[in-house]
Amino acid sequence: MQRLHSLDPSDAPAKSAELLDDIIGRRGSVGPMVAAMAHSPALLQGYLDFSRAMKRVKLPRALSEKVSLALQEWIGCALCLQAHTRAAQAAGLSDNDIALARQGTSTDRREAALIAYAVRVLAEPASIGDEDVAELREHGWSDQIIADTVGLVSLNLLTGSFNLVAGLEPVSAEQSTKEKHNHVG
Repeated sequence: MQRLHSLDPSDAPAKSAELLDDIIGRRGSVGPMVAAMAHSPALLQGYLDFSRAMKRVKLPRALSEKVSLALQEWIGCALCLQAHTRAAQAAGLSDNDIALARQGTSTDRREAALIAYAVRVLAEPASIGDEDVAELREHGWSDQIIADTVGLVSLNLLTGSFNLVAGLEPVSAEQSTKEKHNHVG
């Protein structure tokens, strides 16, 4: 059950209303997470800026989705898992790739090392030491990718945690179809 209600721009604080209007103008609508984040103009602005910045990471899209799937499986956000599963499929990942990512691994040893690192950054960042960074470099990961991954972990923690606190859950295909029909007529 949704605990933090979604806001329309007319009900949102002024700065949030401005941000929501901009998104609606560009995309036609906002999702439930963004609409619920509108309660806090600072959070909404920060999320939008951070999300936009993280689109410039050097990780390939498919690998970024694998990392996000592993993180969201650990965080436990069903809405994020649904979104990242769809994005992973759109990026060309197989059902097996998605299942392995949700388990925190990959058939590719290099990718598996980065995914495992991301989960450790989320779960136990104080445990990461010099040898861990050296191992990532041995797998060919640059310092930029190592740093970008921390950003990706942070973004996933923000969205997953927010959705869990807000009580946002996935909508089934059937519910989504009903909602579309209700909004059209």
